[in-house]
Amino acid sequence: MATNIGIMDSAYFVGRSEILAWINSTLQLNLCKVEDACSGAVHCQLLDAAHPGMVPMHKVNFDAKNEYDMIQNYKVLQDVFNKLKITKHIEVSKLVKGRPLDNLEFMQWMKRYCDSVNSGLHHNYNPVERREVCKGGKETSKKSAQSQASTKASTTARPHSSHNARRNDGSSAANARNQAPKVTSTRPSSAGGPAYDEQITGLKLSVDSLEKERDFYFAKLRDIEMLCQIPEIEQSPVVAAIQKILYATDDDGTAVAEAQAMISGGQNEAEQLSPIAEASEEKSCSETRKRKIIANLDFDAAGTTNLSPRQRLSDVSDVHCSESPLMTC
Repeated sequence: MATNIGIMDSAYFVGRSEILAWINSTLQLNLCKVEDACSGAVHCQLLDAAHPGMVPMHKVNFDAKNEYDMIQNYKVLQDVFNKLKITKHIEVSKLVKGRPLDNLEFMQWMKRYCDSVNSGLHHNYNPVERREVCKGGKETSKKSAQSQASTKASTTARPHSSHNARRNDGSSAANARNQAPKVTSTRPSSAGGPAYDEQITGLKLSVDSLEKERDFYFAKLRDIEMLCQIPEIEQSPVVAAIQKILYATDDDGTAVAEAQAMISGGQNEAEQLSPIAEASEEKSCSETRKRKIIANLDFDAAGTTNLSPRQRLSDVSDVHCSESPLMTC
């Protein structure tokens, strides 16, 4: 079973129309948009179709309108996930907003999972009967049946209208010619309706993806800003240059040039301060040498005090012999 699948899996390339056709045929509904299933009730029944009897359908609310009722449906779905040991994470906060992209991705995963259970076959499953025990389930079934009946009536009315038009006499044919511009003018609107809906849906998906990308890069910039506010590095020229670019209001490229000037100015100051640092190092080295000389003298004095009087006289005589070239020892 496909509980966790990658984002590049073929399941996430299934089209919106195929997803809607699968939902409507499995549950005998008449959804027009994938985001119409954002309440979570459809997901619960799809899982009930894949695992009959696992979902407590009496807790599912098909009449959920606010986020609180929708969250209750997703809690039922999560409990069933836990029973079936499905590790898929449900992003409830995004789904209840009704965003097309988030709902499409989750429904694509649902289709992949349900297809992996018994090859997607649901034997002896009556979705209308199972929906009757839900809150608002009967009303949902009635609306779906009415919409399906109206769709069938509209499709059957077209052949009758064309048949009656052929049986008209010459006067009715003249009237038909007069009314022909009206018919042709209304056809593009009826034919262009689904095309416009698809275009609007595509624009919504692009907007959702752009919002996700914007939030991602905004979070990155916020992390950089917080890092620059650390007291240990806040006074650094590099940090000041980064903040200069972050807080720039103009988009003419001057902020980058000023930031580069700030970094180069900080490097020049460091080079000017380097001779002072060398002098301090030399001073510390000379002080270290003095301490070593004093320590050696103290060590020699301590050694002299420990010698006997005879050894001291021999050392003095050695010194006299070595210092005077006229004396021979």
